[in-house]
Amino acid sequence: MKYRTLGRTGIKVSPYCLGAMMFGAIGNPDHDDSVRIIHKALDAGINFVDTADAYSRGESEEIVGKALKGRRDNVVLATKAHLPMGDDPNQQGNSRRWLTRALEDSLRRLQTDHVDLFQVHRPAPDTDVEETLSALTDLVRAGKVRAIGTSAFPASDIVEAQWVAERRGLVRFRTEQPPYSILNRSIEREVLPVCERYGMGTMVWSPLAGGLLTGRYRKDQQADTHRAAFGFQHLRDERRLDTVEQLLLVADKAGIPLTHLAMAFAIAHPGVTSAIIGPRTMDHLDNLLAGAEITLPDDVLDEIDAIVPPGTDVGTLDMAYNPPAIKQPALRRRPADDRSAA
Repeated sequence: MKYRTLGRTGIKVSPYCLGAMMFGAIGNPDHDDSVRIIHKALDAGINFVDTADAYSRGESEEIVGKALKGRRDNVVLATKAHLPMGDDPNQQGNSRRWLTRALEDSLRRLQTDHVDLFQVHRPAPDTDVEETLSALTDLVRAGKVRAIGTSAFPASDIVEAQWVAERRGLVRFRTEQPPYSILNRSIEREVLPVCERYGMGTMVWSPLAGGLLTGRYRKDQQADTHRAAFGFQHLRDERRLDTVEQLLLVADKAGIPLTHLAMAFAIAHPGVTSAIIGPRTMDHLDNLLAGAEITLPDDVLDEIDAIVPPGTDVGTLDMAYNPPAIKQPALRRRPADDRSAA
């Protein structure tokens, strides 16, 4: 497997990053089986593992910790914090108070004294980015974190954070983790160019568009899958299903499965360092590894561009890449009293 440099950190990572979201209660609850999957991925040359405290409320991190015993030194380990980890309103977010506690909890579950990459899982409009960067800088200087990153940050937030870090002499974000697939290409407009400009590595999630680009979901067919059972309504978006039918023809013409076409597309962009795979079973992993060496020629990439133009989305994922103000009405509406006074 050919390794790539994670931004300008000097850290070498595999083009496939093993995502651990499916290890635990929401995916594969069998710890021993999950450990075997992780070991097989490492044996295949994947040296990059990404998890988060919120994945099955810490269970994913516990499984990863078990799997990395005796192999930790050869793995680039990434985790994230921000999402709620309890009923206490302070057990979430990007404050110094929470990030410091969240990291300690993650290190305990992961059975390690440091993580190679600690990421802020989502933006927090109620927290000054200087507060967040200051806390993360202290964690880096304490030796508990090697590099810091973000996930699903708008381009404007990424730029602001870079400016604040430079002005205040703080450690800067070195990576971004955005959603990216053939069906969701909007990050090509601003996010990827901004990351390239600042020398940030990118590890893209959902390269298979929530399972749509596996070919298991077809127009006018009922999908009996794990994700469908959990109510992923975006999988039935007719525009997306129509596009999948066109992409299946491209994959068939190229002589490769749609899954391999989708993964090869995701890592073909020069702004993408790694694509996160999230296998729940050994069969899922085997299928993904079988296409790890595929490189798409320009004529196939041109065909994909003709179906889904660069920088555009076909519908949106439930976890769409949007600024907080798009998702939270309170951030885009003045209080009623202010509106009436106007």
